[in-house]
Amino acid sequence: MTRLGEIFSRKSINKSDVARKTGLTPQRIGVLTLDEKAKLSAAELYLIAKAIDEDPCKLLDYVCQDLK
Repeated sequence: MTRLGEIFSRKSINKSDVARKTGLTPQRIGVLTLDEKAKLSAAELYLIAKAIDEDPCKLLDYVCQDLK
């Protein structure tokens, strides 16, 4: 599970609702929340943050905290 997936689990976020709100496919949301090797684009992160009522900057900090 990815850090984005952890947020979805912790907040009990419905992936189908996020897919509908963002225009991303449910399959893409699944990949982004489960596959550690998936690359999350800035546009996807922004759309997801808005759909789940999160600050995009805080979400980016959390998702990318391991990057140096």
